[in-house]
Amino acid sequence: MTAHNARQRNETAARRRMTAPAIAAAKGSDPLVMVTAYDAPTARTVDGAGADMILVGDSLAMVVLGYDDTLQVTTEDIAHHVGAVARTKPSALVVADLPWLSYHVSTAETVHNAARLIRAGAAAVKLEGGRKRIDAVRAILDAEIPVMGHIGLTPQSIHALGGFKVQGKELDAAKALTDDAVALADAGCFAIVLECVPDGVARMITESVGVPTIGIGAGRHCDGQVLVWHDLLGFAGTDRRAPKFVRQYAALELDATASIERFCADVRNGAYPSSAETYHMTDQMADALGLYGGTTPEPELAQ
Repeated sequence: MTAHNARQRNETAARRRMTAPAIAAAKGSDPLVMVTAYDAPTARTVDGAGADMILVGDSLAMVVLGYDDTLQVTTEDIAHHVGAVARTKPSALVVADLPWLSYHVSTAETVHNAARLIRAGAAAVKLEGGRKRIDAVRAILDAEIPVMGHIGLTPQSIHALGGFKVQGKELDAAKALTDDAVALADAGCFAIVLECVPDGVARMITESVGVPTIGIGAGRHCDGQVLVWHDLLGFAGTDRRAPKFVRQYAALELDATASIERFCADVRNGAYPSSAETYHMTDQMADALGLYGGTTPEPELAQ
């Protein structure tokens, strides 16, 4: 382990564990950071980097499971990946997405599905929609489960919205989004994600509610920002055009492909594994078995 990695791990261990009340109390202070993660390695990288929240999002459907939209992911899928994230014991708050149709049918089913994600290791859940989801929010909160809201572009409503489009561009729509945000905050949500809305609308919402707003494609006036791990690190695939709001900080898919190409080449030309990467018998055992032509050591392969 390098000195940098050791220091980073110690700093991570020293960080206090984030909670939903702590996130709510951060309104107006330093900007909050949330990044998605779906398994133990991604959770370790996000937490080690110092993010305040880890979102096990329904974006899992597209960036991990290969679907075209978020509608295919299930509560079972989310719970499975929440467990992998939670087992890393991150300091960041673990928030789990309630997937499509997990909170639309009945109050009892809504609470049951939220509880499944908490039992899997999440410390809060997130659901999409504004005023029409208030009953679901209140029912989950009544079960002592913190809720994060999500308005603007709500990917689970892609068919109703007519595609992935910026929301709140007209005056009436902007006012409706603000009313939704106020209703969610009044109902008890500890934070609200604003996705793909004009920066002026995001600013109006942020100034209208007493809980943090977390922007994704909503400009710099929010109380925090969230990005998908795969978008942020350049692991989203060459056939997918990144949204305008994504800033790519690395090109890990290209780097990973190049590294595996080198491994393939080394195997095919005999350069891997080398003698140093191989477990050897003692000379006596090799002699007894008649290996390597007697006591002559195994030849080094070309590097």
